[in-house]
Amino acid sequence: MAQKKKKGWFSCLMDYASGSRGRLAVSTCLSVVSVLAGLLPYFCIYRIIEHFISGTVTMNLIFTWSCLALAAYVVKVLFFGLSTGLSHYAAYHILEGLRLRVADRLLHAPLGEAAAHSIGEIKNIMVDKIENIEPPLAHMIPEGTGHIALPVLSIVLLAVIDWRIALASLITLPFSMICMMLTFQISGRNFEKYNESNAVMNSTIVEYVEGIEVIKAFGRSGASYEKFAKAITDYKVFVVKWLSSTWVTFKLAFALFPSTLLGTLPVSLFLASSGQITSAQAALSVMLSMSMVTSLGQIEVFMNSIKEVQLTVEELQTYLEMPELPEPEKPAALRDYSVELKKVHFSYSKDSGDVLRGIDLRLPAGSFTALVGPSGGGKSTVARLIARFWDVTEGEILVGGVKITDMPLSQLSDTVSFVTQDNFLFRCSLKENIRLGNPAASDSEVYAAARAAQCDEFIRKLPQGYDTPAGEAGKRLSGGEKQRIAIARMILKNAPVVIMDEATAFTDPENEDKIQRSISALTKGKTLLVIAHRLSTIRNADNIVVLKNGQIEAQGKQEELLETCPLYRKMWEAHIGAKDWAVSVKGNSGLDRNDGKEEA
Repeated sequence: MAQKKKKGWFSCLMDYASGSRGRLAVSTCLSVVSVLAGLLPYFCIYRIIEHFISGTVTMNLIFTWSCLALAAYVVKVLFFGLSTGLSHYAAYHILEGLRLRVADRLLHAPLGEAAAHSIGEIKNIMVDKIENIEPPLAHMIPEGTGHIALPVLSIVLLAVIDWRIALASLITLPFSMICMMLTFQISGRNFEKYNESNAVMNSTIVEYVEGIEVIKAFGRSGASYEKFAKAITDYKVFVVKWLSSTWVTFKLAFALFPSTLLGTLPVSLFLASSGQITSAQAALSVMLSMSMVTSLGQIEVFMNSIKEVQLTVEELQTYLEMPELPEPEKPAALRDYSVELKKVHFSYSKDSGDVLRGIDLRLPAGSFTALVGPSGGGKSTVARLIARFWDVTEGEILVGGVKITDMPLSQLSDTVSFVTQDNFLFRCSLKENIRLGNPAASDSEVYAAARAAQCDEFIRKLPQGYDTPAGEAGKRLSGGEKQRIAIARMILKNAPVVIMDEATAFTDPENEDKIQRSISALTKGKTLLVIAHRLSTIRNADNIVVLKNGQIEAQGKQEELLETCPLYRKMWEAHIGAKDWAVSVKGNSGLDRNDGKEEA
């Protein structure tokens, strides 16, 4: 089968101009008219000079031609303004399409594909680089067309006056083009390195700002600041070196390209002095030559901008062409809300080994299943595969007897509720953060979910109550408070399958028991999968699955595993020992400890 031809960067860009192509076309026409209207005053001056030399000039004639020149100038300014307005509108429409498409790809791509790009990289491409192509995009197409039309028409008019003058106006162009090609060649070799240096700097800045609390807490200000400063310095040094390498050729090209007068002026004067053209024609030739200077200079700027836009769009294509998780359009009919993993293998990349190896696991509808085991055993991976953050390498996962790959992602999302220990809160009110679980929920339903998750009390104590902004990434709240809000979000969603990955890891002991009871009550009758390190929270599970090195070591109820699974027994004894130590410490500090008899 023939390989699909990769779409060019300009075609890719124009794909996102749908709805604005008409505006771009009108903008281009207006720009051409604006530029050409700028030639009419030169013709008016030529006619006045011609009449002056012949001795037939009158005040009425001067007034008439001056008014015509003024009208042409008004047309030039008016049409340029209309062209610019339309082109900027179209450019921002294209930018909107690019940003929405990248966001959509990130949403529908496997989590690993999205996670392969740092926050700094994604911010840099979606905010800075896309925004930077707006000015050249808004001006390049309409104005570029007009600025090409003017020199072409000027050269044609010069050829009408005398072909030698037209040829003389082009004398500097070959030298300029050589310098321009050398500039592009030198610049192109380093542009990828420039992008890499820029991405490193952006990632370092984001990391430094987001980790400022940790940096201060662990006294790493010096080392972290040095890393931050080095990234900025390296970027500056590279850019300065890069620009220095192209400075001479770029300036020569910029100086020579629009220098049409160098050839036109002496040739025009020679032809006029020898009587081959009139003095008025010589003056017109000089004016036409000078009219090209601005347009040729702009063309050179646009040529430089084209490369920047091209490389930005090509970089964007790496995001736009990320593979999407395939999904059907129509919802599937589920038999029930059981979950089944059949001979599931999974690896994060082709080069890495399997994280999961031959997992066979069934979660009956309405059951409570717990996943435990040493760190790195694959517990969180199982949870994320059920939510289809990735697709399995081998095997299959079924919900209600239907493969999750045969379900639309929206249906799977409605069916499965996933709460992790890393609970992200958006920069909106706490009420709206909870309402994400069910956007159609009423305020009273939000408050009920918050009460069930034991977060109503601390929310109402905040300055604005439920309308209090969560702050960037929920930084106004403690880890336990964020977890409770995430649990409230899960409760409000009310999905039939609930996955909880260390969902109460940061919850204080005072509220943990309450939250556990609330979760137990609210998940009754639901298919519940809990990943836990606190083994006391999953003692009553219908099935406890022990994972080690990507394989099921054992499974069964608490009592059975304590007798038959040495690994689980060891984990349980370590857990009880840790709890006893915590109780002892609490008692020694003088705090209430329930008479030292905390239930395991």
